[in-house]
Amino acid sequence: MSKLLPLLASGFVAVAVPSFAEEPLKTYRNFTGFTGLINTTNAEVLESGSVDISHNNMLDFRGKEYVDGHNFAFSAGLFDGLEVTGFIASNTIHDNLFSAETDGQVRDLSFNAKYQIPFIPREWFSAAIGSKDVGGAANQYRTHFAVASKELWNFRFSLGVAKSDHATGMMNGTFGGIEWVPLDWFALQVEHDAEAVNAAARLTVPKEWLFDLGELTFTSRFYSNTDYSENDSTYYGVNFTMPLSSQARKNYKEIKPAPALVVAKNSEPSDLSKPRKFEVAQAAVSAASQNNTHISEKNSTKSKVSLSSQVHRLKLALIEDGFENISIGFNQTPSVVVKFENRVFNRNDIDALGVVMGRISEFVTQEHTRFLVQLEKSDIGLLNIQGSVENYRQFVVEGTSPDLDIRQGDVATPSGMMWVGNTAEQSPYFLPRVSFSPALSSTYATELGVYDFSLALRADVEVPLWKGAGVNVTMQKVVANTDDFEKGDSFEGRRLKGGVDQAVFYQAVELPFNIYNLTQVGLFREYYDYYGVINETTWVSPDGRHQVSANIGKFEYQDYDFTRDYYVGEYQFNWSEQDITLHASMGKFWGLDKGVKVESRFWFGDSYIAVYAAETVAQQVGIAFSIPLSPRKDMAVTPFGQVKGNEAWRHSVSTRIGESHNALVSKQAYVPYTRINMSRTFLNQGRNSSSYVYANLARLREAYLTFK
Repeated sequence: MSKLLPLLASGFVAVAVPSFAEEPLKTYRNFTGFTGLINTTNAEVLESGSVDISHNNMLDFRGKEYVDGHNFAFSAGLFDGLEVTGFIASNTIHDNLFSAETDGQVRDLSFNAKYQIPFIPREWFSAAIGSKDVGGAANQYRTHFAVASKELWNFRFSLGVAKSDHATGMMNGTFGGIEWVPLDWFALQVEHDAEAVNAAARLTVPKEWLFDLGELTFTSRFYSNTDYSENDSTYYGVNFTMPLSSQARKNYKEIKPAPALVVAKNSEPSDLSKPRKFEVAQAAVSAASQNNTHISEKNSTKSKVSLSSQVHRLKLALIEDGFENISIGFNQTPSVVVKFENRVFNRNDIDALGVVMGRISEFVTQEHTRFLVQLEKSDIGLLNIQGSVENYRQFVVEGTSPDLDIRQGDVATPSGMMWVGNTAEQSPYFLPRVSFSPALSSTYATELGVYDFSLALRADVEVPLWKGAGVNVTMQKVVANTDDFEKGDSFEGRRLKGGVDQAVFYQAVELPFNIYNLTQVGLFREYYDYYGVINETTWVSPDGRHQVSANIGKFEYQDYDFTRDYYVGEYQFNWSEQDITLHASMGKFWGLDKGVKVESRFWFGDSYIAVYAAETVAQQVGIAFSIPLSPRKDMAVTPFGQVKGNEAWRHSVSTRIGESHNALVSKQAYVPYTRINMSRTFLNQGRNSSSYVYANLARLREAYLTFK
């Protein structure tokens, strides 16, 4: 056995000694897809909300020897303590493995996971468990391990035990390693992987040099005494690590509680026709007095202006912000009502709500005024928020928790309202909205290549017509195909086609008890052309945590006398406090396969990473991500329309499990994509809810301070 392991074991005697490192040491990804050293892992994990894309050329060939090849990994920190990785191992990139000339090559797709055990004080040590090649068919690299790590000064010591089927003995027994990180941009690593001693050096390009997008790391494994390498060549790797979203909740300053106010309960709706009573302690009086000293001279001047003038100026400001269908009224209570539609903060409606309520606190300064904000889409009420202007202003200025009454759907307008203008300003109707995004069909780690794809540029043209109604036409232009996606080749059935992809008329209606219905009728192209109708009915619970949907589609071939239909029920639970949404769907899907699909989405701002599993005619697991391809605030709608990006572009990768082979699965547990849908078009991907707003108060405030 190597002398390295006794050295590591003796080093762990220092576990009870407090670490002298001021901050945790930098972590790196190893050559097998985990956070770790070279072949071994440590007890650290990728930071929550971060992703890492990597490549190295040290191929573990069927667990028998190390050869010059290709390893590709996509890793993500789903939440604190958990990282998952999709990993591709291949001898070559484009070789056809069905050819006799490539006999013996490997091309494998696997999924890995590691979990850092919580509740262990970091000054003691860190511990983690994990598995490689989780649940995959035709497993090549299955490994299970447990490991502990301890940081002292600029060193990290790791010691663990693993079980694997590698013929080399790598990660099959006791393993360990030492990392020395003397500088933020440089590290040396030495390990014993249960078979051999390896050493590597790491160089990191700081994110400040890369426009703060992320960090680029270069690795060289310059030494190994393994008996299973084809030669003594140096192996190398490159990693790019970046946060998935700058709007992740951890990036916001925590909102302070407001103990001086007795917060009103949500059991009964507020009545804007009457002033709301607050029990204010003496501390609250002092806080309010202090708050007044923070109000700008500009707002002090506004307080002398009549409420009528204030709401006129408020309306002009909201028009300037780019909002549509704006109706503003006030009464003598005094109360202010703002109804509006958001088509500029398309990534997330909470930014629009934050800007609108921030504007109210900025322009309305008359004492004891209450407000009601109604968020709509095509005149359909989605969410309403009520509160005190003074209380909300204190939230904006001081960051103390506001007292808000948040409810789903529409709300009755108080009596005695005087409206600014006779009609709503900035009508959303008959103005085209054009959004651009890529369309991608792809395969990973097949016998035909590591990565094959068909790529197109997609344009969606939506024209709202009247309440809840409009037309949407989807067109696409094929940009590139790999050889295997060309006409007449292996993946012709998966290749994208140019021209009109969908052309539909849609009508949405709001029903009682928070029920919404959306119907689409038109042309749908899913390889063949169909005429069809899709109907979605969704119920949302009063706090928005629960959604139950029924999605039914019926189609007829355009060129053949044949029909196709699907019916799928879905339940969604919004765990807003943890930024997680859970989805479960079952029924008959587009491919006529019957079964169930479950998915967990881990949100980071306006992006998410999802893991899912499905069982219909085959069992499959996969990972997906959704990212916005548009700025946080899009261009305002002009008299000629609006051009924007896709606010939620999704891509996924899956693999078959539970069988001895890994044959491709195509469009199973699949429902046709439509640009107009209830979840994204109307319900903000399940985030238009009181639970979500309460959990993201910091962003509500930051949106106004950023865009005011």
